[in-house]
Amino acid sequence: QMSKSTGNFLTLAQAVDKFSADGMRLALADAGDTVEDANFVEAMADAGILRLYTWVEWVKEMIANRDSLRSGPANTFNDRVFASEMSAGIMKTDQNYEK
Repeated sequence: QMSKSTGNFLTLAQAVDKFSADGMRLALADAGDTVEDANFVEAMADAGILRLYTWVEWVKEMIANRDSLRSGPANTFNDRVFASEMSAGIMKTDQNYEK
């Protein structure tokens, strides 16, 4: 955790140099999600960087193998279940923002 009172402190420039801007965004988004004090946790920034790296590698792999991916109409049972779940999630989100 990063806390000025415990002497564990980084400036914004130091933190971005250490974790990258995206790593900082992920860690700061995670800080303060509960009723606890909103402390920046370096382990979360490190984990966020690893997740970003894994995602970028997956995207590169998908682009490289684009020709081997399925094409055509999305009308299998799994396609219909996926579309239904996405629609349900969108409706729930819309309901939450209409309040």
